[in-house]
Amino acid sequence: MLKDYIKEIRVGNIKIKNNVFLGPMAGVTDIPFRKICRKFSPGLTFTEMASSKAMEYESKKTEKLLEIMEDERPSAVQIFGSNKEVIKNTILKLNENEDVDIININMGCPAPKLVKNGDGAGLLLDLKNVEEIIKEAVKVSKKPITIKTRKGFNDEKITAIEVAKICETYGIEQIIIHGRTREEYYTGTSDLEIIKKVKDAVKIQVIGNGDIVDVSSANKMFEYTGCDGIMIARGALGNPWIFKSIIDCKDYIPTNEERLNIIMEHIDNALEYDKENPRQAVLKMRKHIAWYLKGMYGGTKIKDTINRTDDIEDVKKILYNYFENYNE
Repeated sequence: MLKDYIKEIRVGNIKIKNNVFLGPMAGVTDIPFRKICRKFSPGLTFTEMASSKAMEYESKKTEKLLEIMEDERPSAVQIFGSNKEVIKNTILKLNENEDVDIININMGCPAPKLVKNGDGAGLLLDLKNVEEIIKEAVKVSKKPITIKTRKGFNDEKITAIEVAKICETYGIEQIIIHGRTREEYYTGTSDLEIIKKVKDAVKIQVIGNGDIVDVSSANKMFEYTGCDGIMIARGALGNPWIFKSIIDCKDYIPTNEERLNIIMEHIDNALEYDKENPRQAVLKMRKHIAWYLKGMYGGTKIKDTINRTDDIEDVKKILYNYFENYNE
């Protein structure tokens, strides 16, 4: 039963109220979105992925990515890179940031621009470098370090168990496994068997990630793999209620009024976050609104209408009118 798997956990000395996490997503998990998801009680939320190299050059844009909300504790930031010295220097900086509780290093992002530099999933082609990075990170960090990775780079190079054993050897607190290879990106289905094998191979915490979209898939991940927790990423797009569903062990379907209220609150969050550039907030919200309306009758037409305006008041009027007259 799912309720038997939902529990409080610790990562190092950090207590987390439950083991259902919102995963980091580039261009998505900014403060406005995390604030919405937090309303539905995930145990942990992660910042967008930030470049360790950009941190070294004190990029203001990257520093903004790593900002933590006032009430977002415990908090986790995600960084990426393939140079152990640069990652070490980034961790030394994060050591001084009292808002950051957990540092996650990405070793699984499939984006071509990262992979060609040996970052993200590109690290899975060089496990010696993985070992060096992990060893150096744990040595200098004052905060718990976790790793997010994939099943492997491709079907000929399945590395999840090897990476997990390296993590365990050098004191990584937790490993998050997405059950696809880099070559698969997000196609096909997430391989629960590899997550189970990792869980059986190591004693550190293993978090299962991939294809968790409802109560049934969450229960399946826990039951089949024996994982210590789950991470939801794409399953939360337009559906922040998924955390409430899983924690309450009952799929929750919001009313149209609740859906509209959340969209409006998300818009207001985005405007506050990008108050110096409201047009930027509108552009960012377009994809979120499309996700919120996915599957609703006439939603595609409304999305297309919204994509043709840069005026936030027009966007709100379009949405209010759509929901007021909504009829399945």
